[in-house]
Amino acid sequence: MSLALTIPEAAAALRRGAVLAYPTEAVWGLGCDPFDEGAVTRLLAIKQRARDKGLILAAASATQFDGLLDWEALPDARRDAVLASWPGPNTWIVPVTARVPAWIRGSHAGVAVRVSAHPVVAALCTAFGGPVVSTSANRSGEPPAFVRNALDPALLALIDGVVEGETGGLASPTAIRDARSGLVLRD
Repeated sequence: MSLALTIPEAAAALRRGAVLAYPTEAVWGLGCDPFDEGAVTRLLAIKQRARDKGLILAAASATQFDGLLDWEALPDARRDAVLASWPGPNTWIVPVTARVPAWIRGSHAGVAVRVSAHPVVAALCTAFGGPVVSTSANRSGEPPAFVRNALDPALLALIDGVVEGETGGLASPTAIRDARSGLVLRD
């Protein structure tokens, strides 16, 4: 079983390249430092997820995305709609700057981002000092874990720790919408 970590311990572990499980708005997530290619590569291997699919970044505030998202590529009304939806369980594909690495974008010109109101996610991102990868804590194609006890023991054996807490109670993972159009890409 993976080591239980406090928020400060988890933030320090992320800085050292750890892959962690933590509760999100609906399901348990896996996260790491999005700018640590080795950590992201390891997370993708644990999930058995293709690199070209891209990953979601979760943050504690929109300012944690400063320099990463190309807000100027969006019409003012679309940018305002995205920002007005946060913090909350709203994930948007937003155009990115060159600072967002290919191992996060995958084969896309944008990145999926969310400013979370979940207390564990927000506290983790605040303590870490920036956004973290937020992808469901399951192998690709497997059902997500809505409760801690549903996490796959084989997956837990491959990660570096667990930030304890409860999910936010949503019935399904957050919808992903295109920031340019507002269209739902994943419901």
